[in-house]
Amino acid sequence: MAIRYPCLSLLLVVPLTTAACIGSEIEEEPEELVGAAEGEMISGNGMLPNALNRNALNRNGLTPSDLASRGLNPSQLSSTALAVIKDPGTNGSLSREMLRYTVSCALRPDQTFSFSWTDSSGIDHQEVYRGDLGYAHWWATQAIGNDTYVQHQITACLAARINWYGVSVTISLRNNELASTPEERAAYPVREGAFWGNVFAPTPYLGACYDPVGHVRARQVQRDCAAGHVEIDPVTGEITLQQCGPMVIWGSCHQLCNGLDSVNGYFKGCVTNYSVSPYVRTDQVVTTFLTPGP
Repeated sequence: MAIRYPCLSLLLVVPLTTAACIGSEIEEEPEELVGAAEGEMISGNGMLPNALNRNALNRNGLTPSDLASRGLNPSQLSSTALAVIKDPGTNGSLSREMLRYTVSCALRPDQTFSFSWTDSSGIDHQEVYRGDLGYAHWWATQAIGNDTYVQHQITACLAARINWYGVSVTISLRNNELASTPEERAAYPVREGAFWGNVFAPTPYLGACYDPVGHVRARQVQRDCAAGHVEIDPVTGEITLQQCGPMVIWGSCHQLCNGLDSVNGYFKGCVTNYSVSPYVRTDQVVTTFLTPGP
């Protein structure tokens, strides 16, 4: 059956322009929509778990732009940002999650971000967030400021790890800075889609596209953010696709992105914002890969 993407104006974190949608149909079998989540963290390369809540990039909490002007460590955070990550309420929880994933994308495995906070029952919690990919390891001591290359790389990493269900599914992340080993490519051969954007910009944005084949496997393992989350009206049976928070799903990657890397299989660049221009592209894109089905 054909499932059409609605052009959504999303109210979460970022003001988005969604004047047009392309690649609006996917042929889908309903029994393949939902499957089991999988995976613990696998160390090395770009194989990482995702479970970043689609609401974690919330203007009521800590935002990436709050972090960019200072070093990514507790001693350099502003008093406002420090108060947010120590908030015992929902905003604090989402802010800590966003911070943990930012640290994972930006810092190296030998770097950590540590702090403590106290919950509403007076119980102290010690947080230690460890780096993984090292996109901006120097951020631990100095601001990334207006370095748009780094901003785009970290944004793509964050976008690739958003999960509609908040479940941990180990994925393989690949781009020009994340080469993969033969073993990783053999274990994660199913291309899901690609992610890009800049959540540090004055007008933040996130973009995604789906692989016309891989989206079926993505839904089996509860990865909905490249192809859209399926909602079925219990009364009418009407099917709509919801996007993951502020992310705009523009359509098929084969329509939006240029050539594939011949070894690692990632897209080398994608259209930044189709509603603005079909010609402006970004090379800071993360392509995600999944394990094969049974």
